[in-house]
Amino acid sequence: MAKQAKEDFKGKTAAELAKLALDFREKLWQSKIDLMSGKVKNIKEIRTMKKDIARILTAQKALASAQK
Repeated sequence: MAKQAKEDFKGKTAAELAKLALDFREKLWQSKIDLMSGKVKNIKEIRTMKKDIARILTAQKALASAQK
């Protein structure tokens, strides 16, 4: 997810961002388990998920500071 994803995260509400973060964390956990068992071939996917989680958390902080 590149620039378009950042813009998508900015338009979400706090509840939607929290749900997205939870979903990405579950996918990341499953990918890590698959990596350990040798099922994953694309390691870049894990790095991308981590970056997406960071983008979501950044959008959550920006939304929280804008509401104050």
